Amino acid sequence: MLLIRPLQENDLEALYAMAQSAGKGLTTLPADRDLLLRKIRHARDTFDQRCAPEAGLYLFALEDTELEQCVGISGIQARVGLDEVFYNYRLSVTVNASRELGVHVRTPTLHLSNDMTDTSEICSLLLSDSHRGGGNGLLLSRCRFMFLDHFRKHFSEKVFAEMRGVSDKDGRSPLWDALGRRFFDMDFTQADTLSGLGNKSFIAELMPKFPIYLPMLPDEARSVIGRVHDNTAPALKMLQAEGFNFNGMVDIFDGGPVVEAFVHNIRTVRESTDRIVMIRSGKSRATAAQPADLPRGEEVMVCNGSFRNFRVTTVPADCVNIDTISLTEPVARALEVEAGDRVRLAPLKDAGTNPNKHHRDINHVGRSSKA
Repeated sequence: MLLIRPLQENDLEALYAMAQSAGKGLTTLPADRDLLLRKIRHARDTFDQRCAPEAGLYLFALEDTELEQCVGISGIQARVGLDEVFYNYRLSVTVNASRELGVHVRTPTLHLSNDMTDTSEICSLLLSDSHRGGGNGLLLSRCRFMFLDHFRKHFSEKVFAEMRGVSDKDGRSPLWDALGRRFFDMDFTQADTLSGLGNKSFIAELMPKFPIYLPMLPDEARSVIGRVHDNTAPALKMLQAEGFNFNGMVDIFDGGPVVEAFVHNIRTVRESTDRIVMIRSGKSRATAAQPADLPRGEEVMVCNGSFRNFRVTTVPADCVNIDTISLTEPVARALEVEAGDRVRLAPLKDAGTNPNKHHRDINHVGRSSKA
């Protein structure tokens, strides 16, 4: 069984191994044991409500219960930019015109911006190579939307994800080489690592505050602005299917796009419903009539309503009846629910999606907090 639960300290080694395999460019999860441990402890303080709600970091583990091992992670940053300034570039247009000369020039520009301050961010999605495919990446990502729906008071009405931008296998970013390197005198990997480690003051101290005129940049740099890394393209498609759209902001290091959505418009939130738990013995599935939006043969996500011990797993859609959901005893124990409890469920995959082809290569959703 695959189960979503809060990340624990004993997940550290598995998390470190996944961070190592992710390569360069995943800012929120650098392969640094001390930093990862601090993140896990911050997350535990968040779930145990030992820190202010706006300072919360929610990290969820995907556990393979047979292996008793964490095989994936995803997260939510309750608010960005409150303790440290959060930077993006906003794509804009500067117009210069002269009626006398008959000249009207529109120049695309980048403006340094803090517009995402006080907004919730989904981040830190990473899945072990051994567990890619079969909807596991979808479960790991979409479980966060169920948590957002349950506990909206802890988050902003709008959420965003900063996508990993274009860089090569050696960690070289065309945008950084053309722009950031001229002001920071360091390579992309070093700057991105410093940001991930929380050393962000250098951005404010060294980044130019004036607009950047894109025609002054080389073609290679301009061509990657607003584009995602090849490994991140499936994750972007998944977020777009959830209702996320490009908001005109890009990452200041590699130009990766920022996508956003209002919580109430997110597909998983809109299509989620409540059911009352019924416990059944054995492995036979329920045979009662189902709602039309839960076709037979597909999987649905089921979550409990616990803040501290949030749990999500998947069950066959034909376990779902009109007002109830029929769970086996092992599944109920894993979700920490009993007969009569109310759970929330949502379809795992988009209607009409071929389950054998859906987003096999999901790796990163968010690459910054840069927490």
